[in-house]
Amino acid sequence: MALIDLMGRRWILRILWELRGQALTFRALQEACGGISPSVLNARLSDLREASLIDVSEAGYVLTDLGRDLGTEFEALSHWAEKWSKSLKHL
Repeated sequence: MALIDLMGRRWILRILWELRGQALTFRALQEACGGISPSVLNARLSDLREASLIDVSEAGYVLTDLGRDLGTEFEALSHWAEKWSKSLKHL
């Protein structure tokens, strides 16, 4: 339940999505998320660091091994969601 609570917070999934391929500085991450305020971004980054899903490197914010593993798990969920969406179109 703790993970579902964390993932349900506004901007969390978007931040993880933007970090999937590369490290990003605070400013680059803010621009990539388009519209997130600095205070909210700081709060979400703190949440994600506390959860050990991201860390800070010289290049900026990066996914940890756990963060990358979570991304892999979300891929399976994404495939399920695509099938679910198609089934709804036939109703």
